[in-house]
Amino acid sequence: MTDPLNFGRKIGLPRQVARTLSRLRTPGRIQDYINRLRWNHAEGDTARSVVNVLEHGEAQCLEGAFVAACALWLSGFPPLLMDMGAEGDADHIVALFRRGRHWGAVSKSNSPYLRYRDPIYRSLRELSLSYFPQYVIHRRKTLRTYSVAIDLRKIDPALWITREGFCEEMVDMLTDARHYELLPPGMASGELRPIDLIVKRAASLREYPR
Repeated sequence: MTDPLNFGRKIGLPRQVARTLSRLRTPGRIQDYINRLRWNHAEGDTARSVVNVLEHGEAQCLEGAFVAACALWLSGFPPLLMDMGAEGDADHIVALFRRGRHWGAVSKSNSPYLRYRDPIYRSLRELSLSYFPQYVIHRRKTLRTYSVAIDLRKIDPALWITREGFCEEMVDMLTDARHYELLPPGMASGELRPIDLIVKRAASLREYPR
């Protein structure tokens, strides 16, 4: 890995952004930084690039995943994303990292339960299942699929690091990536037990209220 600051400049980051992200160094510090970004409450869908996110100082999960993947790349990790699909709910995208053979994740969420995961999971399926119990609408568990790891080194940085406006190609790529089912074959959504009311109250917490 070359000097992180110089590498950041090479992939298109403004000098100050490259300096800021290159100082984070570890997945835990990257998560702390992602947490400090305000939640993006913009009306309608947004998919801002890394540079645009930091210009606005706010992000939703995809946008936070872009920033986290970029910071991980500067810290010597491959920039990997995983998309998790839901039934009647928004997808959730996380930035992946590994410690040895085990997976962890950095994640932007306005709720308390869909954030960082320590690198203790033996597979992406195990990692995605850790999000399953609290991935809910009202009391209904909605998480259904997880994708392969998507390596952003194969993608032009101009599509997700410096692009102006909506990163349409990135959204399409995540949607079209190969996904795997989480529910066992033959199991219907109606067989899943609703979460308890106390869990519902806890899951309704928001760090950045509208």
